[in-house]
Amino acid sequence: MSIAAAPGTAALQQPRTRLRLTRRGRVVFTGLAALPLLVGVVLAALNGGAASADASPTIVTVPAGGSLWSLAGEIAPEDDPRDVVAGLVAANGLESFSIRAGEQLVVPAHYAG
Repeated sequence: MSIAAAPGTAALQQPRTRLRLTRRGRVVFTGLAALPLLVGVVLAALNGGAASADASPTIVTVPAGGSLWSLAGEIAPEDDPRDVVAGLVAANGLESFSIRAGEQLVVPAHYAG
């Protein structure tokens, strides 16, 4: 006579375990998950602060008969003047392309140098 265990008996079933995190485990897990974000914020703050402390804005005065196009040729002769003019307009918050003699304009940082 053979003895066969019926399916579903307690001897064959193993208890199911659930993952339970303690309060300390949750704190450690959350800290590890937030660490890359914290490092990124610190690096961005350090990089941004160094760039703004080193560079003072370059200002040009518009000569008599000067235009944005002539200034673009003087500021960055090797660059496309359309890009330089667009940068001047954006950096100075100009609403049009007309400027007056004696007006002072801020030169974008990537063209000053």
